Order: sequence, then C-alpha cells, then structure tokens
Amino acid sequence: MVLTACALTSAVGCSSDTGVDEKPEKATPSTAAGKPSPSADPTQAAETAAVDAYAGYWRTLETLYADSSSNTDQLKKVASGLALVNVERDVKQLHDKGNLITGNVSVVDSTVTASDIDRKAPKVVLTSCLDITKWTVVKASTKKPLPLPSTRLTKYLVTSTLERWPQGWVVIEDKPQGKAC
Repeated sequence: MVLTACALTSAVGCSSDTGVDEKPEKATPSTAAGKPSPSADPTQAAETAAVDAYAGYWRTLETLYADSSSNTDQLKKVASGLALVNVERDVKQLHDKGNLITGNVSVVDSTVTASDIDRKAPKVVLTSCLDITKWTVVKASTKKPLPLPSTRLTKYLVTSTLERWPQGWVVIEDKPQGKAC
C-alpha cells in the first residue's frame, strides 16, 4: 500500500476450487449477502472471503486518505503489520502536507496465488490489479487537484497477504509490483 499512495502522490511529497484438489485461478464472487454459499469448499470459501476483505480494506483506505480529520481506528480492524504501519505513516505525511486523496480505487482481477487455511491463522496471498485512475490528490483547503507525474502507473499489480484473525480477514502486507496491468 505504501507505494500505492506514493505512486499517486510522489509529486506532493509522499515517502516512500473449484475441484477438491484444485486451486481456482480466480476466486469466485460471493453471494449477495457477502457470504460464500454454504455448499462451497472450505478453501474456496476462505479465499472468497479474503478477496472480499481486500476490497473492503481499500474502501477503508479511500475514506482515510480523503479525510484529514479521520483516525485509524477503522484501519486497525482491516490491517496489521507492515500494511498498517505503512498506511498510517503515509496518511499522516499526506495530511501533514495539507493534502487529501479523493475518489475511488478499483480492485480488479484479484487472483488467489497461495492459500493455507489449515494454519492457526489461515493465510491467503492475492495478486490484484489496482486501478487508481479515479483517485485524485487534492489540496485539502481548496479541493483543487495537484499536478502529478504523467509517467506514474495508475493501473498496476499488487501482491497482498491476508490472515484470518478472530475479527475477520486482515491485510498484513500489501506490495505493489511496479508492473502495469
């Protein structure tokens, strides 16, 4: 995540199964209630829940980056470890400079690349395409967009690690790969 915001804000001063034994290439969407179908394989259900949680993580980040008075209480429910530390630092730096990031991020083509649901803290690794074309850095006081480098990646691959904790799936690492998608 830290590089996600940095890719967007570099000019404004940011620091840096379907089968029984098969893994799905892409996690299947959850049902309308946001829960996996009851007949789903436990591994697939866990992977689907992790994909949904990752999208929720980004909704939380959108809110956090867009409001200079926001605190990180909601973030602490969906992130921990490096993901939490990096986002907290980047949000503080962005807001300390009098800037916000408004709009939204699209998380596209999330694919489960590894999962181990039999661990004490079940773990899923995802690769996703983040589309930040509708995320805009603005001056908080004027809401006017700030200029950004035309060469920055606005759709790029990110690898994310999530673990299932008692409160649900938590992003513990979010690493941009520096590759367009």
